[in-house]
Amino acid sequence: MRLRQVHLDFHTSERIVGIGSEFSKENFQTALKKGHVDSITVFSKCHHGWSYHPTKTNVMHPHLSFDLLGAQIAAAHEIGVKTPVYISAGLDQKYAARHPEHLTKKLKDGQIVSQDFSRPRFHHICLNTPYMDRLLAQIEEMLQNYDADGLFLDIVSPSTCCCVCDTCLAMMRERGIDPYDEKAYKAFGEETYIRYTERVREAVDRVKPGLKVFHNGGNTPRGRRDLERLNSHIEIESLPTGGWGYDNLPMTARSVQSHGMEYLGMTGKFHKGWGEFGGYKHPNALFYEASLAVANGGACSVGDQLHPLGCADDATYALIGHAYEHVEACEPWLQNVTARADIAFYSYEAYLARHPEAKEADKEYKDTDTGVLRMLLEGHYLFDVVDGENDLSGYQLVILPDGVECDDVLRDQLAPFLAKGGKLLASGSSALANGAFAYDFGVQYEGTQEMSPIYMTPESGVELDRAGYVLYAPAERVTLTDGTVLASLTEPYFNRTVDHFCSHLHAPEYRETAQPGMVLGRDGVYIAGRVFREYAKIGSLASKRFVFGAIERLIGASKSVALAGYPTAGIVTVMEQKQENRSVLHLVYAQRMTKGEKHVEVIEDVPTLYGVSVRFRPSGAVKSVTVVPDGEQLAFSADADGTVSFTVPRTDIHAMIEIAYF
Repeated sequence: MRLRQVHLDFHTSERIVGIGSEFSKENFQTALKKGHVDSITVFSKCHHGWSYHPTKTNVMHPHLSFDLLGAQIAAAHEIGVKTPVYISAGLDQKYAARHPEHLTKKLKDGQIVSQDFSRPRFHHICLNTPYMDRLLAQIEEMLQNYDADGLFLDIVSPSTCCCVCDTCLAMMRERGIDPYDEKAYKAFGEETYIRYTERVREAVDRVKPGLKVFHNGGNTPRGRRDLERLNSHIEIESLPTGGWGYDNLPMTARSVQSHGMEYLGMTGKFHKGWGEFGGYKHPNALFYEASLAVANGGACSVGDQLHPLGCADDATYALIGHAYEHVEACEPWLQNVTARADIAFYSYEAYLARHPEAKEADKEYKDTDTGVLRMLLEGHYLFDVVDGENDLSGYQLVILPDGVECDDVLRDQLAPFLAKGGKLLASGSSALANGAFAYDFGVQYEGTQEMSPIYMTPESGVELDRAGYVLYAPAERVTLTDGTVLASLTEPYFNRTVDHFCSHLHAPEYRETAQPGMVLGRDGVYIAGRVFREYAKIGSLASKRFVFGAIERLIGASKSVALAGYPTAGIVTVMEQKQENRSVLHLVYAQRMTKGEKHVEVIEDVPTLYGVSVRFRPSGAVKSVTVVPDGEQLAFSADADGTVSFTVPRTDIHAMIEIAYF
């Protein structure tokens, strides 16, 4: 997969004239060179429904007078740049206006609701209608006529068709499916989507067997590898200021990287989001986002939108080039990598994929995954996000957060892991099976706490003063059997009611109610509070410190990396290049600020870091430690256990350190 990609949007209204009139090979090639771009996704058909080339299966944009797609592909290929081709699949406004009977509908409050044309918006088309045959014809025609290096199909997912349009209703009636049964019509929607992907694959292989195809409908939910595998690779759509935030890419990348598929991180040059003309982010922000993608083992893609006149924007490609010049220099250390991870956190979202009923029964765990992610990133731990298919035997620690109860899948996964000495960190109601702990944490489960909030007081092994720290998320009640208490739990004097209240928020702790709150047992550590959701919701420092204390108690002596002088917001990853016999340590740091009424995270000024101390557990005998691509050799020392120590002299957003082995 090319590492320096651009996704070139070109959704262009028929109300605009002069389409492509300022396009030139020279301008296009100059922009790609300035941007250090090695792959650019160009448009065959846009959301408006127009094609940007001569066609017999569709209509070329009425104000385009030449083959723009062909010209872009020829210009890019001439300078060695690849050209995947974009086709809008789920949206086609021209077709929607002519065939409103083929639009999707949805159930709302038990009523079937149609899409209307009263607002400036695109309309979703059902993939069970005759539109599907037209779409396949457009795909085949484009592939027959153009040298596409891949196919990007947009706005398609199991929810593309809500399965209550006239066509779907007729199909469901014929099969005896109740459209008002939510489970039934969602299953029918997934069936529709799978059939669509299969028909696309057949159409593509008739013309270009094996061509890479990606179906974009937002990131695939964790735990749904069956849907993920319908693609040849994964493009993680993740525009931080466009609604995704800076958590999204690490979360998705740490999940996908263990699945054996190629992937890229897709950000944008925009400040607000897709479709923004004249929006530019700070160069430091794009540099950081590109560095974050490659540090997580993926390729990069930057979203751009071409002006209707077809002239590439010089400022955009200068902005992209600032980031991609760095990525290009780093490429020898970015190819053929596998991520090192000490910790596996079992995604609650992946657990819900097997237990959708749990989502309806208890929404208290909604933000659990985000809490785990943020804690592990801020603690500078190496981790993967895992689901029901991962082999857990290579990790030192598995985190079962808040509500991940133990089913047969998890039990089978954990058995070999625990047999080899692996440890667990569980919290809240996780690790339960039929109301009892499935593993030995040295406690017995008694049920959910009735009192709220609770207080946790460290006993040992936690970097907090010995005080009662308030936790607002619900907690569980346990009794000690043979575990070691690391923190005690106390209740408030009473819950806050009309008749019982104290001060502004809640009653203080009633110390005579002390009970186990965080306990070390044979299989690991259990924390009674739902600490991960707590951290996601309010950023409680105490929650994070209790978790860090548990992790350090379980694997602190054997973890791969320990840093000093590195900010909490800094990201650390380690990628192994086994063919080159080396490890590559990535340090990625930027200061994020929140701005605007929606508290959007943005990056502008990035302070330089000096003297970050590193203790690293290598995978072989260390020959050299080098700052790359610069080539600066670093002095290092080795302990008796093989751990090496060195200091990274300077970090400007992204530092990459090669640890080479004999």
